Amino acid sequence: MSARRAAVVTPARSLHTAAMQLAARVALILGAIAALGCGKAPSRPADRVAPAPVAASPADAASSDAPRPPPLAFITVGAAAEAATTTVVLLHGYGAAGDDLLDLARLLPVPATVRFVLPAAPIALDGAGTERAWWHFDPDAAGDRRDQIPVGLAAARAQVDALLDQLEAAGPQRIVLGGFSQGAMLAVDVALQRARPLAGLAVLSGTRIDGAAWRAGIGRARGLPVLISHGTADDVLPVAEASALRDQLRAAGADVTWVEFPGGHTLADETVAQLAQLIGRVAAP
Repeated sequence: MSARRAAVVTPARSLHTAAMQLAARVALILGAIAALGCGKAPSRPADRVAPAPVAASPADAASSDAPRPPPLAFITVGAAAEAATTTVVLLHGYGAAGDDLLDLARLLPVPATVRFVLPAAPIALDGAGTERAWWHFDPDAAGDRRDQIPVGLAAARAQVDALLDQLEAAGPQRIVLGGFSQGAMLAVDVALQRARPLAGLAVLSGTRIDGAAWRAGIGRARGLPVLISHGTADDVLPVAEASALRDQLRAAGADVTWVEFPGGHTLADETVAQLAQLIGRVAAP
């Protein structure tokens, strides 16, 4: 996918100040997406965290030769790690930078005990490392993806799984995992195959992949609060696949909130509002 297309596919940085009303801030971020991502650098620095080693589990100790995925670098915003009761991990889309969802995290009206963690995907698509991917992916390729197993999916899942282990090891907290586009696919994949349950899942303009594994793990979604959002005019990943995922998760007992909006491969103001509500529900004492 070209850099121009990547800018269309991923939310861009465009918000001005934290003091603006939520509606105006949503309008700004959506306007920047429509303008092909011509945003500015974040106005406030986020905490940048270098990859940290993940503590070995007893099973790891018993098999020291088991391969461990390289840790992911990430940035954080919101509550300090020691004060957070809920951590929201947001996975960016194909061709985006690791901080692509930073403004989204900043605009969400959530409790002060919420911490956002934004990891950078391991694959650099450009020399500067500002365009990244979880696995190599051609969004222009036609065809049914629901049973495809992308090369690199298992490695990306292992890295996100290890990051969640690292966050949980820092102290008891609730973990919400979400993502946009390719990041949404990976978020679902992790949720349906991770041994420890998540507290919430956000699927923003994603699609179904790895059908056999997802069907085998769908029982893990029972009782899980899930937000699925998709545009009816999405010409990158069709809305029909998102609605089919919605139906699968509901049949498995997940608590699914469905947001369908008249737009393309992007976010909508209702998406932002419902994501804030999901996080607020999870973070409530």
